[in-house]
Amino acid sequence: MHVKKGDTVVVLTGDTRGKTGRVLKVLPEKNRVIVEGLNFVMRHTRPTQTNPQGGRLEREAPIHASNVKVIAEG
Repeated sequence: MHVKKGDTVVVLTGDTRGKTGRVLKVLPEKNRVIVEGLNFVMRHTRPTQTNPQGGRLEREAPIHASNVKVIAEG
């Protein structure tokens, strides 16, 4: 893959096109990356002991690696 953890990338396609962020995680088996602060999805969680309230959490979702371009190596 052309992207590594810690690289700064710019998104080439999709709703977040043109935005930049730092790569938090690389998933080479699925050819995807998770970029900090981009591509948020709502995750519904049920109440647990650690989170007794439950509710909706915003998390970053993976983006296909072909949709990002490295602009600074970390």
